[in-house]
Amino acid sequence: MTTDHAVERWAVYETSIHSSEAIGNPYRDVWLLAVFRNGDRVVKADGFYDGDGAYKIRFMPDSVGRWVFSTKSNIPSMDGIAGEFECMDPGSGNHGMVRTVSPDHFEYEDGTLYMPFGTTCYAWIHQSEALQDETLAVLKASPFNKIRMCVFPKRYTYNTAEPELFPFQGSKELGFDLERFEPRFFRKLERRIKQLGDMGIEADIILFHPYDKGHWGFDRMSAEDDDAYLRYVIARLSAYRNVWWSLANEYDFMREKRTEDWDRFFQIVQQHDPYQHLRSIHNGTKMYDPSSLHLYDHAKPWVDHVSLQHWDLTVTDAIRRQYNKPVVIDECCYEGDIPRRWGNITGEEMTHRFWEGMARGGYVGHGETYLHQDNIIWWSHGGQLHGTSPERIRFLRQILEDAPGKPVVLDTVKDVPAIGMEGGYYLLYFGVHRPAVFPMELPEGKEFTAEVIDTQSMTIERLKGTFSGACSIPLPGRPYLALRVRSLDSSAMNRQ
Repeated sequence: MTTDHAVERWAVYETSIHSSEAIGNPYRDVWLLAVFRNGDRVVKADGFYDGDGAYKIRFMPDSVGRWVFSTKSNIPSMDGIAGEFECMDPGSGNHGMVRTVSPDHFEYEDGTLYMPFGTTCYAWIHQSEALQDETLAVLKASPFNKIRMCVFPKRYTYNTAEPELFPFQGSKELGFDLERFEPRFFRKLERRIKQLGDMGIEADIILFHPYDKGHWGFDRMSAEDDDAYLRYVIARLSAYRNVWWSLANEYDFMREKRTEDWDRFFQIVQQHDPYQHLRSIHNGTKMYDPSSLHLYDHAKPWVDHVSLQHWDLTVTDAIRRQYNKPVVIDECCYEGDIPRRWGNITGEEMTHRFWEGMARGGYVGHGETYLHQDNIIWWSHGGQLHGTSPERIRFLRQILEDAPGKPVVLDTVKDVPAIGMEGGYYLLYFGVHRPAVFPMELPEGKEFTAEVIDTQSMTIERLKGTFSGACSIPLPGRPYLALRVRSLDSSAMNRQ
């Protein structure tokens, strides 16, 4: 029996076992797991081979107290090893994993409300160490609390450099051994995931993508190699509380995969992830072409939320109602100036799309694609942010975090999308519309204040007087305004 130091709740406990017993390919032919127990709570976690004769098991304890475990393996020297450790209360900033709790909301496991304000840096972990460090520093100062990132490298426009390390052993020149993983790559990935978690940023891990087209061959592996890859990634990464699983980016552009394959991948992740991290899959589009939309069936039980690529944020509420799950429009185009139709909207338009999606009950993701002399573009490489939308997104995030309770779509407000808490808090977004006055039906006998929010200049102006019952609220008649209406006692409402 081995006894280890205490570990925080929802942190990573790791135990290592060294074995010199030879048995074929240690990545494929050896199996190892541990059964962890805390009172009546029993959790099984798969182990993995980390190279140089070292096998590891990682575990994320979800309850405080003494945990005991025992191993099982087809290698006799690793079978029946027992151990224990203490799990203590979580430290500051450790709220646990994010879960879906309704068609509208996400929460951390400790009950804290989580609203995703995400960004995309597909291949940032495949850049130089210096550029990765720079990206982390920029993220730390940004308004973003989620990042979409790929395991596999990306071969695409502005992305032609060969990474130093790959998920598999080998090289482009000599070929890759798809049955042997590269532990050095995964150690780097894990280090970056932990650093993101320490900053309160969720890592939305994209497991497959089409930006290979046979260059490395990771997009067209055999079913056996696909499945083994998924099991290995889950064994290594699932103990990190800030991990989300995105089965693919633009899954429908991967012509070698069928719906049955994606169903199987979801079920493998569901079966082997002992903590049930959030699971989604992301569609592609020929941007601005409605006929190009081919959505996966998000109603399937293994999908936790809708991850959507769409340029028209007015569809948000309809999709939310269709699937009865939270909707995250992870890609609504990119602020930038590259000559691709998906990559050159203004910061003002990106801000508008964030507000439009929010007011319709969804969450929106940021992306940036400004031309750079060294082709260091945030959307794929990370580095610096050059656009104007991040500060406006920070402004929106602060407004939402200041709201009492959990805002939901308000169907009682007509002619304009709105969220809030009926009878106490209303947040309306007019977008391109610019009425000079807006009628509202507020509760009788209850006084409300009204504030005009300029979403582009990031100003808030309180209107004179108070409002109650059937009333008309005067507006400046400019586009891209929001209206916040709060009861005088709404400040006393607790976040539910």
